[in-house]
Amino acid sequence: MSDNPFSLWVYLSQSPLLWLTVTLLVYAIADAVSLATERHPLANPVLHSIWIVGAFLLMTGTSYPTYFAGAQFVHFLLGPATVALAVPLYENRKRVASAILPMLVALVAGSVTAIVSTVVLARLFGLPRTVILSLAPKSVTAGVAMGISESLHADPSLTAVAVVLTGIMGAVTVTPLMNRVGITDFRARGFAVGVAAHGIGTARAFQVDAVAGVFAGIAMSLNALVTSLLVPLAVTLLVR
Repeated sequence: MSDNPFSLWVYLSQSPLLWLTVTLLVYAIADAVSLATERHPLANPVLHSIWIVGAFLLMTGTSYPTYFAGAQFVHFLLGPATVALAVPLYENRKRVASAILPMLVALVAGSVTAIVSTVVLARLFGLPRTVILSLAPKSVTAGVAMGISESLHADPSLTAVAVVLTGIMGAVTVTPLMNRVGITDFRARGFAVGVAAHGIGTARAFQVDAVAGVFAGIAMSLNALVTSLLVPLAVTLLVR
């Protein structure tokens, strides 16, 4: 192998292990900074990991498919991580059962608000129909949102971007917003961020309080189901 550093980089950049290592290392550093700031909302590790990794890819001229060849191992773990939410849910099943009616009301209200507000605002700004359809399911987890987008013949890639941005915004704003409006019940706080900001919001909820995380996980799961039913209806009624 050549002693030229550039040649060494070209060799390493083709290894999936490199990008897996970069992803995990960047997130570990970002999470350590978040912990050092006592989980300040603006120190959200997902937010900073995205721009740091993105900047690194730009500086090195690395394509997304090359990067994802390594990062897909992390992507694979999203499934088991989601299933693992059942453990704290089971441990708090009595608390969940006692709040089932308020949760169902909040679920419908939150899901309808997320869909209708997005579609109406997008129409007011004169966005193309394809963009509107792509943005409509932005408040559910990426896999479900992209599936809904495909069924509407929209752009799943744009949907994925909207989902990530929505999750980050929800995770960053939920704590200061809830503190500002005086909501102290962690069940309500968690459920709200789960409906609005899916998995990223749920991860933030677990950082703040275990009960909030449980209710966020429930909201994220139920909202995926409700949104998949409501988006086609909203599109039929609101998008021409």
